[in-house]
Amino acid sequence: MRNRHNVELRQWAVVRVRFRPGDRDEHPGVIISSDEHCADTRVARVNILHGTKIAPGNPSRAHQSLLNSAEGLEFLTAIDCSYFYTVEKDAITAALGVVSPERRRALKRTIIAAYRLHA
Repeated sequence: MRNRHNVELRQWAVVRVRFRPGDRDEHPGVIISSDEHCADTRVARVNILHGTKIAPGNPSRAHQSLLNSAEGLEFLTAIDCSYFYTVEKDAITAALGVVSPERRRALKRTIIAAYRLHA
């Protein structure tokens, strides 16, 4: 499904979004809702992980996973895996790239660790 900005909404897409309507700036994010959820026109919101630009050499925190230009980002970006945001589909303004299968596994491990979902 494409939103009003003509952005294709898919799981693992790296996108630019204003997380809260009152935010001045947009931030990178990773869609984690399923493709079926993204494509359902009856559903107005998707789940997204929030990204924050970090300086090279700064270590990530335990609840963060790092993405970079391989995913279409301009800067090294820490993705917060400890909180799932829900945003309006139309709040997503641009597609930047896609998370690679290897980095998807890293994000999943970080989410499991952050939520203490270990067996």
